[in-house]
Amino acid sequence: MKRFIVIVLDSAGIGEQPDSINYGDEGSNTIGHISQLVKDFSLPNMEKLGLAFIDGFGETYRTTTDLNKIELSGAYGKMTERSAGKDTTTGHWEIAGIVLDKPFPVFPDGFPEDLMREFERRIGRKTLGNKPASGTVIIQELGDEHVRTGYPIVYTSADSVFQIAAHEGVIPVEELYEICRIARELLTGEYGVGRVIARPFTGESGNYTRTERRKDFSIEPPDKTILNYLAENGYEVRAVGKIEDIFAGSGITKSVHTGSNSEGIERTIEWIKDDFEGMLFTNLVDFDMLYGHRNNVEGYAKALMDFDRRLPEIIGNLRDGDVLVITADHGCDPSTASTDHSREYVPLLITGKHVKKGVNLHTRSSFCDVAKTIAEYFGVENRLGGKSFLELILDV
Repeated sequence: MKRFIVIVLDSAGIGEQPDSINYGDEGSNTIGHISQLVKDFSLPNMEKLGLAFIDGFGETYRTTTDLNKIELSGAYGKMTERSAGKDTTTGHWEIAGIVLDKPFPVFPDGFPEDLMREFERRIGRKTLGNKPASGTVIIQELGDEHVRTGYPIVYTSADSVFQIAAHEGVIPVEELYEICRIARELLTGEYGVGRVIARPFTGESGNYTRTERRKDFSIEPPDKTILNYLAENGYEVRAVGKIEDIFAGSGITKSVHTGSNSEGIERTIEWIKDDFEGMLFTNLVDFDMLYGHRNNVEGYAKALMDFDRRLPEIIGNLRDGDVLVITADHGCDPSTASTDHSREYVPLLITGKHVKKGVNLHTRSSFCDVAKTIAEYFGVENRLGGKSFLELILDV
């Protein structure tokens, strides 16, 4: 039984790419800077897989672990994002084998009036906001007016997103989801944002709080991904967290949404223990959503160490034909002034019962290499980008 498990530590970048200057991200190094700023920081289990020895990253990484005593137990390297853009959808699509030539559109001045008028006509309500904003700030700013009028709050960010916030007592969650589906239908072509996001909240005036019933409505991938190729060849493709949303369900045979990193890890372990052949794709979003975007260095560090503590349990449940990949989709350095994603290399940590120990994969030229490797492992014909590293890591 063959299985490939890919866990994405959302935003856990490991240093600026050469083109980071084009994105305003010079000097970004998400995990590196966290390790330098937080006392008693260590990720011993990822370090054993090779994290601290990745080319160009080890020099910036600080840990309380004695690295001279580490016996490496996995293959390691880093990957370069080739796609134009640094958002979640772009990063995950490239991991799955698609390179985008141009980034998704962003709207730093809000969305055009003609688009908003048509959106309001279709949903039968006026809207509030229509500007870039922090999601936690804008519900405090406009929450009272929203509750009084019933008008949903529309806002965006530096990402390619159309976000719609509504109090669950004013617009029920299922109705909010339907409003988002209408927005998704409208937002195509030049307005084709990567994601429409439902942002339900609850609470009282002065104390509004976002709930866990967020839902993403992504634009569909422009071509087949490794998920499609596997599913078409009779393999299961199981998705944990917001993976189903990122791929608009395309190529996914079974999915579960989660409300936290902890729940995502639990669901991942449950499915590793289950009998199936194919791919398990997990996104752990708290790193990005709760800590990266909020410049919370200490919180990000704790979340990384919490995941690292659970890693032996994940690895301990791997079966003979399993290959585990731990990576990221972009950076989001909480130590910088920016609250946006950052253009960074991402880690590539690989383990499994037949994965060679201590193999340095150096710098891969695309995230697509993961998809190409999975395709070769399962022997499926494909038109995916990237270059497989399977022969470098398998001890057969």
